[in-house]
Amino acid sequence: MHRIRLVLLGLAVAAALVLAAFASAADDGAPGAVYTLTNSAAGNAVLAFNRAADGTLTPQGSFATGGFGSGAGLGSQSSIVLGDNGRQLFAVNAGSNSVSLFDVRPDGLALDASVPSGGTQPISVTVHDKLLYVLNGGGSGSISGFTVGKGGLTPIAGSTRPLGAGSSGPAQVQFSPDGNLLVVTEKTSKTIDVYPVDKNGVAGTAVVSPSAGVTPFGFDFDNRGHLLVSEAGGSASSYNVSVSGASVISGAVPTHQAAPCWLVASKNGRYAYTANAGGGTISGFSVGQDGSLALLDPSGATANLGPGSHPLDEAVSGNGRYLYNLTDGYHTITGFRIAEDGSLTQSGTIAVPVGAAGIAAR
Repeated sequence: MHRIRLVLLGLAVAAALVLAAFASAADDGAPGAVYTLTNSAAGNAVLAFNRAADGTLTPQGSFATGGFGSGAGLGSQSSIVLGDNGRQLFAVNAGSNSVSLFDVRPDGLALDASVPSGGTQPISVTVHDKLLYVLNGGGSGSISGFTVGKGGLTPIAGSTRPLGAGSSGPAQVQFSPDGNLLVVTEKTSKTIDVYPVDKNGVAGTAVVSPSAGVTPFGFDFDNRGHLLVSEAGGSASSYNVSVSGASVISGAVPTHQAAPCWLVASKNGRYAYTANAGGGTISGFSVGQDGSLALLDPSGATANLGPGSHPLDEAVSGNGRYLYNLTDGYHTITGFRIAEDGSLTQSGTIAVPVGAAGIAAR
């Protein structure tokens, strides 16, 4: 009897492993979607694209935000983002000083709300659980917070805060993975602002830290909470962040490519990629367990999009298999498959309008 039980237990374990492997394979090939903003001054809209299992994109539709774009480059990262569960999407309307909330549906998007952003010229948004913060780039810049409810956004009293350095050149706002901090990069002052966030979602006073490289721009976090920042001056850096500010791990690692302005981390946290607007390339970095950065390719060109391609924002698909770049010079979205070693292989392109801004993927 004991031997029979052992055999049955072994069979059960084997079956569980097979099912887990099948589920992992199914998730690997699961379809999804990619989103970008038209940013049109005549009426802003989200363009949605279906993502097939092989990473290729096909048009899904255009969905009006209820606001207006700026009609010009936003000079920012994360102007359009998905909520934590992928069921809501948030987008800025830089020309009408508002932010829009959409429900994500299998057949497209449904606009739930478009509300004032708490400042002027919103350029970046971030969401954690039921909290949303907007980075307003107009004037001296500010951040403002909202609670996310079913079908609406409610301003959080006392949440609007000035930028730490009072700069006119902010680039991005993002929550830390645990939601206890907000980070803002300021290009003009070459600084990184870290705001504590209390249990009510109210941001405190910013702690300002110097950037390790020139012109800190787009950023992301790895899976251990290390901050990874692209620097338009030609490098990328990494930091530990806390209520005391940002402390350098890897300082200004050269990309050897011009204007690395946007950065996104892989879903497994092992790699990071900068989009090099001046070089027409993407630089891949390995990310150590301590948050340290090292180039994957000595030249800094992990992928080459070509002369005049002017790559901008990036996003990684929900299953972690594909990297998408808003390739401004060609007016396309370019897809890449991410290999186990971090290398990139192009998986196709699709056309977008002139002036499109921001990108999000699931």
